[in-house]
Amino acid sequence: MAASIEFDSQPATLADRLVRPMPSGVWLAVGLAASLLSVGGRWSLALAAWAAPIFLLRFSRMNRPTIAIATITLVSFLQMLWMGLEYATDPTSTVVTTVLTFVLGVLFAIPYIVDRLIVNRLREVGRVFLFPLIWTATEYIVSSNLPVGTSIGVRAFTQAENLPLIQIISLTGPYAIGFLIASGAAVANRIWENPARINWVRWGGGFAAVLLVVMLYGEARLNFASLPSTAPNVRIAGITAPATLRQAAWKLVTPANFPPSASVKAALAAPATKAQFEHIADILLTETHAAAKSGARIVVWSETAAPVLEEDKTALLQKISAAARVDGLYIDAAIGVPFERNETYLFAPDGTQLWHYRKNHPVPGLEPVAPFQNAVPVVTTPFGRLANVICYDGDFPALTRVAADILLLPGWDWPAMGYTHTIKMARLRAVENGYSLVRVDFEGLSGAFDPYGRLLAMQDTLPGESHAMIVDVPAKRVATFYSRTGDVFAWLCLAIALGLCSLGIVRPRAAPASPA
Repeated sequence: MAASIEFDSQPATLADRLVRPMPSGVWLAVGLAASLLSVGGRWSLALAAWAAPIFLLRFSRMNRPTIAIATITLVSFLQMLWMGLEYATDPTSTVVTTVLTFVLGVLFAIPYIVDRLIVNRLREVGRVFLFPLIWTATEYIVSSNLPVGTSIGVRAFTQAENLPLIQIISLTGPYAIGFLIASGAAVANRIWENPARINWVRWGGGFAAVLLVVMLYGEARLNFASLPSTAPNVRIAGITAPATLRQAAWKLVTPANFPPSASVKAALAAPATKAQFEHIADILLTETHAAAKSGARIVVWSETAAPVLEEDKTALLQKISAAARVDGLYIDAAIGVPFERNETYLFAPDGTQLWHYRKNHPVPGLEPVAPFQNAVPVVTTPFGRLANVICYDGDFPALTRVAADILLLPGWDWPAMGYTHTIKMARLRAVENGYSLVRVDFEGLSGAFDPYGRLLAMQDTLPGESHAMIVDVPAKRVATFYSRTGDVFAWLCLAIALGLCSLGIVRPRAAPASPA
């Protein structure tokens, strides 16, 4: 009699299906989708920034180096391109932004490329830490050496609204957030490749413990290390110019007209245009006087709020000085000389000029003015030490690492960028350096933050004409480790990453872990 054969007729459970090998293309698709949802724009999700590298790293390790490198580079380029489209002022793009997008796509693929080429030559600890170390080093090198700052590719701003999490940057600078996200991807892949209990405990448990400590530090800092209620406050007013008048006066000042032709210069110097400029300045001074009557002790104008020709600037500055003296307040006047200068002047209550600052970092491809190098001004007042940078300057941590109590930040954005630039990017500087930050934004979103990144006031400056945001902010700085030591964490990651890469190059290739 033939032996009977028994078949298991039970359907596969969900757990069985989850552990079955999946085509690498599935993980690529998930990783790409998560990447496009983690650029910090209108369609972004904070959780997507954590998910994207998990699945892209899985795809990379499951495929041959040539396929992995080419595909991941393409995904990285698409992410940068999507970010450009999310933030674009119009559907067209300049040659500068197109080239920059391609370069950034290649650069932010480097962590995956290095991991794919070297990770199998390292022992277990190196396999886990190589990817986050290279990731952190890449963020730091790109943001420090290219004209993009931390506004592109640095993962910290995707998590900026998670206040407990971002408190860690008061110790390390913004690059610790990227390190944590990349570490989560490396740990997940280590467990994915070898789901033994010891890996769940050692690596999964270890990562969870580190993340818990980071969150507890953030909660403790927000709740127990905050400024006392007796800390001095100062009332600050942020003023934007009338939108219709401002746009009409500045309509010729575009990248397409840079450098300006003789006809453009003549149009800007025409009596009608100069009258427009003077009218805008008078409105700003009237709004400044009204803010003083509301109790403001410091007034900040939005970026290039007062357009003026160089030949007329002295007369304008004399008007502002007189207004500061009459109203007895500090005026941080933001002035724009078409095609020449983007600058601020601070006047004291006695009419004295305390600083003259010019923007260091014009927006590449969008701002028709040449870059300029000058130190961030810091002056001592009865309301603490005041400092000033202009708009895009605030995306460069090294520039904004100053010993101030309040950073004044005039800005000019556009609808797609206003919320992200103020709420997600600028607030990081407050947490890193422990100062209050007031960003006054034309055609965007104005906001004020305390030294812990907590939102004190917010004003949408897109609808309507003139705007005045009046807010009381702490006038006392909270010292931070990062403000004292700078980018020690990033340099440490870079040094260890170079050491691991060197070790991987000289060591024979180990057998790769079998993909799940």
